[in-house]
Amino acid sequence: MKTAVFSARRYDQTLLARANVAGAHQLLFLQDRLSLETAGLAAGCEAVSVFVNDDAGAAVLEQLAAQGTRFVTTRSTGFNHIDALAAARLGMTVARVADYSPHSVAEFAVGLLLAVNRKIARASMRTREGNFELDGLMGFDLHGKTVGVIGTGKIGAIFARIMAGFGSKVLGSDMHRNAEFEALGGRYVEAAELFAASDVVSLHCPLTEATRYIVNAQSLASAKHGCILVNTSRGGLVDTEAAIAALKSGRLRGLAIDVYEQEASLFFQDLSSTVITDDVIQRLVSFPNVIVTGHQAFFTEEAIGQIMQTTIRNLSEFEAGADLGERLVRA
Repeated sequence: MKTAVFSARRYDQTLLARANVAGAHQLLFLQDRLSLETAGLAAGCEAVSVFVNDDAGAAVLEQLAAQGTRFVTTRSTGFNHIDALAAARLGMTVARVADYSPHSVAEFAVGLLLAVNRKIARASMRTREGNFELDGLMGFDLHGKTVGVIGTGKIGAIFARIMAGFGSKVLGSDMHRNAEFEALGGRYVEAAELFAASDVVSLHCPLTEATRYIVNAQSLASAKHGCILVNTSRGGLVDTEAAIAALKSGRLRGLAIDVYEQEASLFFQDLSSTVITDDVIQRLVSFPNVIVTGHQAFFTEEAIGQIMQTTIRNLSEFEAGADLGERLVRA
């Protein structure tokens, strides 16, 4: 099946080609993000493969459908970048990667937490310049502290298990209870109580209308003074301006994010020789107690391999008319 692969980086091309056994599908690799301006590049393709910062909104899907595209498969678990209602109206099928190494994201979240708490990146920069002073590098023990986990699915539960291993008390907030989370000693509370009691808050929930800006001025005002916020899920979960205000006031002791609400125009590209016009991200990276990474939490050999294999599987099973099961995105 002829498929346009948008936002295709070198690793996408290598691993998708490897998963495409015997050339079962004709893959057209495009480095461009999918948008109204680039949708025409998929003309004549029955399918498109997209990534988290591609625009698969209603207008783009309408253009794709008019060009003959019937199937959209995203190389991610989340699908908030795809208008599933519009796809259904247009008779298009949408699939996702239902599962890939949840350890990759959970472990990275722990890494971000340790890095911002113990000032690891700052310390490394100092020693490279011959400065071995310790002033300004003090953190706190995670042992005995309270860690709040918002979203206790597969990734959140693994993160909670790791934090329990540190000797932390773990609180959870989720619409759906996870027995695995409770079995490791996690206790469910309302979000307000979680913010008020937690020394660390880590986000592991999907971005929906119900969770958009779940971290906002109000929730931060009630948060425990001096807490650390970690976000490896979706940028839209955090009101960035409110987070900046909380950093300035000291309400937030630290912020570590691998995702950013306006990341589509920034992430997955080299902008080191250009002037970045996003003033908010520039303000964030100016704080000594903030760590920003470029949506790399998922980026392990195991996770990427599984994502690419599932993407090819989605294409093959759609072409064969097979049941996509939990990988099918329903409106």
